[in-house]
Amino acid sequence: MKTVSSMRTPLGRVRGLGSAKSGTGHFWMQRVTAVSNFITTVAFVAIMVSLVGKPYEAAIATLSHPIVALLMLFFVVSIVTHMRIGMQVIIEDYVTAEMAKVGAVIANTFYAIAVGAASVFAILKIALGG
Repeated sequence: MKTVSSMRTPLGRVRGLGSAKSGTGHFWMQRVTAVSNFITTVAFVAIMVSLVGKPYEAAIATLSHPIVALLMLFFVVSIVTHMRIGMQVIIEDYVTAEMAKVGAVIANTFYAIAVGAASVFAILKIALGG
């Protein structure tokens, strides 16, 4: 019988925690949002292609349909979440100064919130006829 050597403790293997003791939350969220991005981007492209050459009123009517508006909201939330997590990983990996790293992560989070809020506001304004 062959034994597999590991640097991890048995408790660490059971819990699934890495050396940072933080688990794999970011890893999985990045993968889940990537799959969600694929699905919602296909829907987004299909909706946009269906609107090519149509008048403004037809575009507004399509985008104000509840299912289309929900798809657009899912698209925005998924993209912005994926963007924030991805940039956070890059910042944590490549910014060495601790204060700069903290500032960049905070700025990244606020930027993602601003982009998401503006996009959600625009979608809701169209969907609710405002």
